Amino acid sequence: MEILLIALFVMGYLAITLEHTLKVDKLIPALAMMAVLWAIVSVFHLPVFEVDVILKQLTPTHIEEALLHHLGKTAEILIFLLGAMTIVEIIDYFNGFATIKNFIKTKSKKGLLFIFSGLAFILSAIIDNLTATIVLITILQKVIKVRDTRIWFAGLIIIAANAGGAWSPIGDVTTTMLWIGEKVTTGKLILNLLIPSLVCMIVPVLLATTLPAFKGDISEDIDQGSSDDDVHPYGPTMLYLGLTAIIFVPIFKILTHLPPYVGMMLSLAVVATFAEIFSSAKINISSIDQDHEEHSSHSPVHSSLSKIELPSILFFLGILMAVAALESLGMLFEFAGTLNATIPNSDVVVMLLGVGSAVIDNVPLVAASMGMFSQLTDDPLWHFIAFSAGTGGSMLIIGSAAGVVAMGMERIDFFWYLKKIAWLALVGFIVGSITFILMRDFIF
Repeated sequence: MEILLIALFVMGYLAITLEHTLKVDKLIPALAMMAVLWAIVSVFHLPVFEVDVILKQLTPTHIEEALLHHLGKTAEILIFLLGAMTIVEIIDYFNGFATIKNFIKTKSKKGLLFIFSGLAFILSAIIDNLTATIVLITILQKVIKVRDTRIWFAGLIIIAANAGGAWSPIGDVTTTMLWIGEKVTTGKLILNLLIPSLVCMIVPVLLATTLPAFKGDISEDIDQGSSDDDVHPYGPTMLYLGLTAIIFVPIFKILTHLPPYVGMMLSLAVVATFAEIFSSAKINISSIDQDHEEHSSHSPVHSSLSKIELPSILFFLGILMAVAALESLGMLFEFAGTLNATIPNSDVVVMLLGVGSAVIDNVPLVAASMGMFSQLTDDPLWHFIAFSAGTGGSMLIIGSAAGVVAMGMERIDFFWYLKKIAWLALVGFIVGSITFILMRDFIF
Protein backbone atom coordinates (compact mmCIF):
# COMPACT_ATOMS: atom_id res chain seq x y z
CA MET A 1 0.00 0.00 0.00
CA GLU A 2 2.89 2.38 0.72
CA ILE A 3 4.14 1.91 -2.85
CA LEU A 4 0.68 2.88 -4.18
CA LEU A 5 0.57 6.02 -2.02
CA ILE A 6 4.06 7.08 -3.05
CA ALA A 7 3.22 6.43 -6.72
CA LEU A 8 0.09 8.61 -6.46
CA PHE A 9 2.06 11.36 -4.77
CA VAL A 10 4.80 11.25 -7.41
CA MET A 11 2.21 11.35 -10.20
CA GLY A 12 0.52 14.34 -8.62
CA TYR A 13 3.88 16.01 -8.08
CA LEU A 14 4.81 15.52 -11.73
CA ALA A 15 1.48 16.96 -12.83
CA ILE A 16 2.18 20.04 -10.71
CA THR A 17 5.70 20.39 -12.10
CA LEU A 18 4.50 19.96 -15.71
CA GLU A 19 1.67 22.46 -15.28
CA HIS A 20 2.61 24.52 -18.34
CA THR A 21 3.20 21.45 -20.51
CA LEU A 22 -0.07 19.74 -19.57
CA LYS A 23 -1.96 23.07 -19.59
CA VAL A 24 -3.70 22.01 -16.37
CA ASP A 25 -3.68 24.38 -13.40
CA LYS A 26 -1.55 22.94 -10.62
CA LEU A 27 -4.33 23.32 -8.07
CA ILE A 28 -6.25 20.46 -9.77
CA PRO A 29 -3.67 17.68 -9.23
CA ALA A 30 -2.89 19.12 -5.78
CA LEU A 31 -6.53 18.91 -4.63
CA ALA A 32 -7.06 15.50 -6.25
CA MET A 33 -3.89 14.15 -4.69
CA MET A 34 -4.95 15.37 -1.26
CA ALA A 35 -8.41 13.80 -1.46
CA VAL A 36 -7.25 10.47 -2.89
CA LEU A 37 -4.42 9.99 -0.39
CA TRP A 38 -6.63 10.65 2.63
CA ALA A 39 -9.41 8.50 1.13
CA ILE A 40 -7.04 5.53 0.84
CA VAL A 41 -5.88 6.06 4.43
CA SER A 42 -9.49 6.03 5.62
CA VAL A 43 -10.90 3.22 3.45
CA PHE A 44 -8.07 0.79 4.18
CA HIS A 45 -7.84 1.83 7.86
CA LEU A 46 -4.13 2.53 7.63
CA PRO A 47 -2.48 3.41 10.96
CA VAL A 48 -1.76 7.11 11.40
CA PHE A 49 0.76 8.76 13.70
CA GLU A 50 1.89 12.12 14.97
CA VAL A 51 5.53 13.05 15.49
CA ASP A 52 6.58 13.59 19.09
CA VAL A 53 9.14 16.39 18.67
CA ILE A 54 10.57 15.95 22.17
CA LEU A 55 11.04 12.18 22.04
CA LYS A 56 11.64 12.19 18.25
CA GLN A 57 9.33 9.22 17.71
CA LEU A 58 5.94 8.42 16.20
CA THR A 59 2.86 8.25 18.43
CA PRO A 60 -0.34 6.48 17.21
CA THR A 61 -3.44 8.65 16.79
CA HIS A 62 -6.88 8.58 15.10
CA ILE A 63 -7.47 9.74 11.54
CA GLU A 64 -10.03 12.35 12.63
CA GLU A 65 -7.54 13.87 15.06
CA ALA A 66 -4.77 13.78 12.46
CA LEU A 67 -7.00 15.49 9.87
CA LEU A 68 -8.11 18.21 12.26
CA HIS A 69 -4.54 18.79 13.41
CA HIS A 70 -3.15 19.19 9.90
CA LEU A 71 -6.16 21.15 8.64
CA GLY A 72 -5.77 23.56 11.54
CA LYS A 73 -2.08 24.10 10.78
CA THR A 74 -2.82 24.53 7.07
CA ALA A 75 -5.70 26.94 7.75
CA GLU A 76 -3.37 29.15 9.80
CA ILE A 77 -1.15 29.56 6.75
CA LEU A 78 -4.03 30.13 4.32
CA ILE A 79 -5.81 32.73 6.48
CA PHE A 80 -2.50 34.51 7.02
CA LEU A 81 -1.87 34.62 3.27
CA LEU A 82 -5.42 35.83 2.56
CA GLY A 83 -4.94 38.72 4.96
CA ALA A 84 -1.55 39.68 3.52
CA MET A 85 -2.81 39.47 -0.07
CA THR A 86 -5.82 41.65 0.74
CA ILE A 87 -3.70 44.36 2.37
CA VAL A 88 -1.40 44.43 -0.66
CA GLU A 89 -4.41 44.69 -3.01
CA ILE A 90 -5.85 47.54 -0.93
CA ILE A 91 -2.54 49.41 -1.29
CA ASP A 92 -2.69 48.78 -5.02
CA TYR A 93 -6.32 49.98 -5.13
CA PHE A 94 -5.06 53.42 -4.08
CA ASN A 95 -2.09 53.04 -6.46
CA GLY A 96 0.18 53.36 -3.44
CA PHE A 97 3.09 51.58 -5.08
CA ALA A 98 3.39 54.40 -7.63
CA THR A 99 4.92 56.38 -4.76
CA ILE A 100 8.03 54.20 -4.99
CA LYS A 101 8.81 55.59 -8.45
CA ASN A 102 9.53 58.97 -6.86
CA PHE A 103 12.62 57.47 -5.22
CA ILE A 104 14.16 56.73 -8.63
CA LYS A 105 16.13 59.76 -9.82
CA THR A 106 19.27 58.36 -11.49
CA LYS A 107 19.69 57.47 -15.16
CA SER A 108 22.80 55.34 -14.63
CA LYS A 109 22.21 51.66 -15.32
CA LYS A 110 24.43 50.69 -12.39
CA GLY A 111 22.61 53.14 -10.16
CA LEU A 112 19.24 51.80 -11.23
CA LEU A 113 20.43 48.24 -10.67
CA PHE A 114 21.40 49.05 -7.08
CA ILE A 115 18.12 50.89 -6.48
CA PHE A 116 15.87 48.16 -7.88
CA SER A 117 17.85 45.37 -6.22
CA GLY A 118 17.76 47.17 -2.88
CA LEU A 119 14.04 47.85 -3.20
CA ALA A 120 13.41 44.22 -4.15
CA PHE A 121 15.40 42.99 -1.16
CA ILE A 122 13.55 45.25 1.30
CA LEU A 123 10.05 45.09 -0.18
CA SER A 124 10.08 41.30 -0.53
CA ALA A 125 10.81 41.03 3.19
CA ILE A 126 7.65 43.03 3.91
CA ILE A 127 5.10 42.20 1.21
CA ASP A 128 6.61 38.86 0.04
CA ASN A 129 8.87 38.21 -2.95
CA LEU A 130 6.08 37.53 -5.45
CA THR A 131 4.27 40.82 -4.84
CA ALA A 132 7.53 42.77 -4.67
CA THR A 133 8.51 41.41 -8.09
CA ILE A 134 5.16 42.38 -9.62
CA VAL A 135 5.37 45.89 -8.16
CA LEU A 136 8.97 46.53 -9.21
CA ILE A 137 8.65 45.16 -12.73
CA THR A 138 5.55 47.31 -13.20
CA ILE A 139 7.61 50.35 -12.15
CA LEU A 140 10.54 49.13 -14.27
CA GLN A 141 8.30 49.12 -17.34
CA LYS A 142 7.55 52.80 -16.76
CA VAL A 143 11.20 53.71 -16.23
CA ILE A 144 12.93 51.70 -18.99
CA LYS A 145 11.22 51.42 -22.37
CA VAL A 146 13.70 49.15 -24.19
CA ARG A 147 12.77 45.54 -23.40
CA ASP A 148 16.24 44.10 -24.10
CA THR A 149 17.63 46.35 -21.37
CA ARG A 150 14.70 45.79 -19.04
CA ILE A 151 14.87 41.99 -18.89
CA TRP A 152 18.40 42.15 -17.47
CA PHE A 153 17.07 44.23 -14.59
CA ALA A 154 14.14 41.84 -14.20
CA GLY A 155 16.57 38.91 -13.83
CA LEU A 156 18.43 40.64 -10.99
CA ILE A 157 15.13 41.67 -9.37
CA ILE A 158 14.21 37.97 -9.18
CA ILE A 159 17.47 37.14 -7.39
CA ALA A 160 17.16 40.09 -4.99
CA ALA A 161 13.47 39.44 -4.23
CA ASN A 162 14.06 35.77 -3.43
CA ALA A 163 17.05 36.67 -1.24
CA GLY A 164 15.02 39.31 0.57
CA GLY A 165 12.14 36.93 1.17
CA ALA A 166 14.34 34.29 2.79
CA TRP A 167 15.26 36.19 5.97
CA SER A 168 11.79 37.50 6.80
CA PRO A 169 8.99 35.41 8.32
CA ILE A 170 6.54 37.13 5.96
CA GLY A 171 8.83 37.37 2.92
CA ASP A 172 8.29 33.98 1.28
CA VAL A 173 5.54 31.38 1.48
CA THR A 174 7.99 28.67 2.54
CA THR A 175 9.53 30.85 5.27
CA THR A 176 6.03 31.75 6.44
CA MET A 177 5.21 28.03 6.62
CA LEU A 178 8.24 27.41 8.84
CA TRP A 179 7.36 30.42 11.00
CA ILE A 180 3.70 29.53 11.48
CA GLY A 181 4.69 25.89 11.99
CA GLU A 182 6.84 27.10 14.90
CA LYS A 183 10.06 25.83 13.35
CA VAL A 184 11.62 29.30 13.47
CA THR A 185 11.09 32.50 15.44
CA THR A 186 11.26 36.01 14.01
CA GLY A 187 14.31 37.21 15.95
CA LYS A 188 16.47 34.15 15.35
CA LEU A 189 15.46 33.95 11.69
CA ILE A 190 16.50 37.54 11.01
CA LEU A 191 19.67 37.22 13.10
CA ASN A 192 20.84 34.08 11.30
CA LEU A 193 19.70 34.79 7.73
CA LEU A 194 19.90 38.55 7.17
CA ILE A 195 23.64 38.59 6.39
CA PRO A 196 23.67 35.38 4.26
CA SER A 197 20.67 36.68 2.32
CA LEU A 198 22.32 40.07 1.86
CA VAL A 199 25.47 38.34 0.56
CA CYS A 200 23.30 36.22 -1.74
CA MET A 201 21.91 39.42 -3.25
CA ILE A 202 24.98 41.70 -3.23
CA VAL A 203 27.46 39.29 -4.89
CA PRO A 204 25.34 38.70 -8.05
CA VAL A 205 24.57 42.43 -8.28
CA LEU A 206 28.26 43.37 -8.05
CA LEU A 207 29.11 40.74 -10.66
CA ALA A 208 26.32 42.05 -12.90
CA THR A 209 27.75 45.60 -12.81
CA THR A 210 30.78 44.29 -14.71
CA LEU A 211 28.59 43.06 -17.60
CA PRO A 212 28.09 45.16 -20.76
CA ALA A 213 24.31 45.22 -20.18
CA PHE A 214 24.75 47.52 -17.17
CA LYS A 215 27.26 49.95 -18.68
CA GLY A 216 26.32 53.56 -19.39
CA ASP A 217 22.98 55.19 -18.71
CA ILE A 218 19.41 54.88 -19.93
CA SER A 219 18.75 58.51 -20.78
CA GLU A 220 17.37 57.48 -24.16
CA ASP A 221 15.16 54.85 -22.53
CA ILE A 222 13.75 56.84 -19.64
CA ASP A 223 10.02 57.51 -19.59
CA GLN A 224 9.69 61.29 -19.75
CA GLY A 225 5.99 61.20 -18.94
CA SER A 226 4.94 62.43 -15.54
CA SER A 227 3.38 59.95 -13.16
CA ASP A 228 1.77 62.64 -11.01
CA ASP A 229 -1.64 61.89 -12.52
CA ASP A 230 -1.27 58.25 -11.50
CA VAL A 231 -0.73 58.98 -7.81
CA HIS A 232 -3.89 58.74 -5.71
CA PRO A 233 -4.19 61.48 -3.06
CA TYR A 234 -4.13 58.82 -0.36
CA GLY A 235 -1.69 56.53 -2.19
CA PRO A 236 1.41 57.31 -0.11
CA THR A 237 -0.61 57.15 3.13
CA MET A 238 -2.03 53.74 2.27
CA LEU A 239 1.40 52.47 1.21
CA TYR A 240 3.03 53.38 4.52
CA LEU A 241 -0.01 52.28 6.53
CA GLY A 242 -0.20 48.91 4.75
CA LEU A 243 3.50 48.16 5.05
CA THR A 244 3.49 49.16 8.72
CA ALA A 245 0.47 46.94 9.35
CA ILE A 246 2.21 43.93 7.83
CA ILE A 247 5.42 44.59 9.75
CA PHE A 248 3.32 44.80 12.93
CA VAL A 249 2.24 41.14 12.61
CA PRO A 250 5.48 39.54 13.93
CA ILE A 251 5.52 42.13 16.73
CA PHE A 252 1.93 41.20 17.65
CA LYS A 253 2.91 37.54 17.79
CA ILE A 254 5.84 38.27 20.11
CA LEU A 255 3.67 40.40 22.42
CA THR A 256 0.61 38.13 22.60
CA HIS A 257 2.03 34.67 21.75
CA LEU A 258 -1.00 34.20 19.50
CA PRO A 259 -0.75 32.61 16.02
CA PRO A 260 0.34 35.06 13.28
CA TYR A 261 -2.98 34.96 11.44
CA VAL A 262 -4.66 36.71 14.41
CA GLY A 263 -2.30 39.67 14.08
CA MET A 264 -2.77 39.68 10.32
CA MET A 265 -6.54 39.88 10.72
CA LEU A 266 -6.12 42.84 13.11
CA SER A 267 -3.83 44.57 10.62
CA LEU A 268 -6.30 43.91 7.81
CA ALA A 269 -9.14 45.36 9.90
CA VAL A 270 -7.17 48.56 10.53
CA VAL A 271 -6.08 48.98 6.89
CA ALA A 272 -9.58 48.19 5.61
CA THR A 273 -11.10 50.77 7.96
CA PHE A 274 -8.85 53.54 6.66
CA ALA A 275 -9.42 52.38 3.08
CA GLU A 276 -13.18 52.68 3.48
CA ILE A 277 -12.85 56.10 5.12
CA PHE A 278 -10.52 57.41 2.41
CA SER A 279 -12.82 56.14 -0.35
CA SER A 280 -15.88 57.67 1.32
CA ALA A 281 -17.56 54.28 1.12
CA LYS A 282 -19.87 52.87 3.73
CA ILE A 283 -18.14 50.34 5.99
CA ASN A 284 -19.92 47.14 5.08
CA ILE A 285 -17.34 44.44 4.49
CA SER A 286 -19.34 41.27 5.01
CA SER A 287 -22.61 42.01 3.20
CA ILE A 288 -23.27 40.29 -0.12
CA ASP A 289 -26.89 41.31 -0.50
CA GLN A 290 -28.21 42.30 -3.89
CA ASP A 291 -28.94 45.78 -2.51
CA HIS A 292 -25.25 46.36 -1.93
CA GLU A 293 -23.92 45.07 -5.26
CA GLU A 294 -23.75 48.51 -6.84
CA HIS A 295 -22.09 49.99 -3.77
CA SER A 296 -19.67 47.09 -3.44
CA SER A 297 -18.06 47.89 -6.76
CA HIS A 298 -16.87 51.16 -5.21
CA SER A 299 -15.56 49.61 -2.01
CA PRO A 300 -11.78 49.16 -1.88
CA VAL A 301 -12.19 46.13 0.39
CA HIS A 302 -14.63 44.37 -1.93
CA SER A 303 -12.52 45.25 -4.94
CA SER A 304 -9.35 43.98 -3.26
CA LEU A 305 -10.96 40.74 -2.12
CA SER A 306 -12.16 40.06 -5.66
CA LYS A 307 -8.54 40.18 -6.89
CA ILE A 308 -7.20 37.62 -4.42
CA GLU A 309 -5.59 34.62 -6.14
CA LEU A 310 -7.84 31.86 -4.82
CA PRO A 311 -6.23 29.24 -7.12
CA SER A 312 -2.97 29.76 -5.22
CA ILE A 313 -4.76 29.41 -1.89
CA LEU A 314 -6.42 26.16 -3.01
CA PHE A 315 -3.09 24.88 -4.31
CA PHE A 316 -1.49 25.43 -0.91
CA LEU A 317 -4.44 23.64 0.72
CA GLY A 318 -4.06 20.64 -1.59
CA ILE A 319 -0.30 20.25 -1.45
CA LEU A 320 0.04 20.84 2.29
CA MET A 321 -2.72 18.36 3.14
CA ALA A 322 -1.32 15.81 0.67
CA VAL A 323 2.09 16.01 2.31
CA ALA A 324 0.33 15.81 5.69
CA ALA A 325 -1.16 12.44 4.65
CA LEU A 326 2.32 10.98 4.08
CA GLU A 327 3.53 12.59 7.27
CA SER A 328 0.65 11.04 9.26
CA LEU A 329 1.57 7.61 7.95
CA GLY A 330 5.11 8.10 9.27
CA MET A 331 6.59 7.78 5.78
CA LEU A 332 8.39 11.14 5.79
CA PHE A 333 9.83 10.49 9.24
CA GLU A 334 11.20 7.13 8.07
CA PHE A 335 12.54 8.67 4.86
CA ALA A 336 14.40 11.31 6.88
CA GLY A 337 16.08 8.55 8.88
CA THR A 338 17.16 6.78 5.69
CA LEU A 339 18.36 10.06 4.18
CA ASN A 340 20.42 10.92 7.26
CA ALA A 341 21.98 7.46 7.21
CA THR A 342 22.85 7.76 3.51
CA ILE A 343 24.06 11.38 3.61
CA PRO A 344 25.16 12.12 7.19
CA ASN A 345 26.02 15.75 6.37
CA SER A 346 22.76 17.67 6.73
CA ASP A 347 24.25 20.73 5.01
CA VAL A 348 24.57 18.74 1.78
CA VAL A 349 20.97 17.55 2.11
CA VAL A 350 19.66 21.08 2.60
CA MET A 351 21.71 22.50 -0.27
CA LEU A 352 20.36 19.74 -2.52
CA LEU A 353 16.90 20.82 -1.39
CA GLY A 354 17.77 24.33 -2.54
CA VAL A 355 18.91 23.08 -5.93
CA GLY A 356 15.76 20.97 -6.13
CA SER A 357 13.59 24.01 -5.47
CA ALA A 358 14.87 25.49 -8.74
CA VAL A 359 13.37 22.55 -10.63
CA ILE A 360 10.20 21.80 -8.69
CA ASP A 361 7.92 23.83 -6.45
CA ASN A 362 9.57 24.71 -3.14
CA VAL A 363 6.28 24.67 -1.20
CA PRO A 364 5.90 20.86 -1.18
CA LEU A 365 9.66 20.49 -0.64
CA VAL A 366 9.55 22.55 2.53
CA ALA A 367 6.27 20.96 3.59
CA ALA A 368 7.93 17.54 3.25
CA SER A 369 11.01 18.68 5.18
CA MET A 370 8.77 19.83 8.03
CA GLY A 371 7.44 16.29 8.26
CA MET A 372 10.84 14.66 7.78
CA PHE A 373 12.87 16.37 10.47
CA SER A 374 12.01 16.64 14.15
CA GLN A 375 14.56 19.23 15.24
CA LEU A 376 13.40 21.77 17.84
CA THR A 377 12.39 25.35 17.12
CA ASP A 378 15.20 27.57 15.83
CA ASP A 379 17.53 24.66 15.17
CA PRO A 380 20.05 25.87 12.51
CA LEU A 381 18.66 23.20 10.17
CA TRP A 382 15.36 25.10 9.86
CA HIS A 383 17.12 28.38 9.16
CA PHE A 384 19.25 26.76 6.47
CA ILE A 385 16.14 25.17 4.91
CA ALA A 386 14.46 28.59 4.83
CA PHE A 387 17.50 30.09 3.10
CA SER A 388 18.01 27.26 0.59
CA ALA A 389 14.36 26.93 -0.41
CA GLY A 390 13.97 30.68 -0.70
CA THR A 391 17.10 31.50 -2.71
CA GLY A 392 17.72 28.23 -4.58
CA GLY A 393 14.72 28.82 -6.81
CA SER A 394 16.47 31.79 -8.44
CA MET A 395 18.72 29.44 -10.42
CA LEU A 396 15.94 28.76 -12.93
CA ILE A 397 13.24 31.22 -13.94
CA ILE A 398 10.58 28.58 -13.26
CA GLY A 399 12.07 27.81 -9.84
CA SER A 400 10.24 30.49 -7.88
CA ALA A 401 6.95 32.37 -7.92
CA ALA A 402 8.90 35.59 -8.48
CA GLY A 403 10.60 34.08 -11.53
CA VAL A 404 7.38 32.74 -13.01
CA VAL A 405 5.56 36.06 -12.69
CA ALA A 406 8.53 37.95 -14.16
CA MET A 407 8.63 35.44 -17.00
CA GLY A 408 4.99 36.20 -17.76
CA MET A 409 5.21 39.97 -17.40
CA GLU A 410 8.33 40.38 -19.57
CA ARG A 411 8.05 37.25 -21.75
CA ILE A 412 11.54 36.20 -20.62
CA ASP A 413 12.80 33.11 -22.43
CA PHE A 414 13.71 30.13 -20.24
CA PHE A 415 17.02 29.51 -22.02
CA TRP A 416 17.95 33.21 -22.08
CA TYR A 417 17.62 33.28 -18.29
CA LEU A 418 19.53 29.99 -18.00
CA LYS A 419 22.40 31.41 -20.05
CA LYS A 420 22.52 34.98 -18.75
CA ILE A 421 21.19 35.02 -15.16
CA ALA A 422 21.33 31.48 -13.74
CA TRP A 423 25.09 31.55 -13.10
CA LEU A 424 24.71 34.75 -11.08
CA ALA A 425 21.98 33.14 -8.97
CA LEU A 426 24.11 30.01 -8.48
CA VAL A 427 27.10 32.04 -7.30
CA GLY A 428 24.88 33.99 -4.91
CA PHE A 429 23.33 30.78 -3.55
CA ILE A 430 26.71 29.12 -2.95
CA VAL A 431 28.34 32.20 -1.37
CA GLY A 432 25.26 32.81 0.79
CA SER A 433 25.22 29.16 1.91
CA ILE A 434 28.92 29.29 2.82
CA THR A 435 28.31 32.52 4.75
CA PHE A 436 25.49 30.88 6.71
CA ILE A 437 27.59 27.80 7.55
CA LEU A 438 30.56 29.93 8.68
CA MET A 439 28.33 32.14 10.84
CA ARG A 440 26.63 29.11 12.36
CA ASP A 441 29.88 27.30 13.15
CA PHE A 442 32.05 30.19 14.30
CA ILE A 443 29.74 32.99 15.48
CA PHE A 444 26.45 31.58 16.71
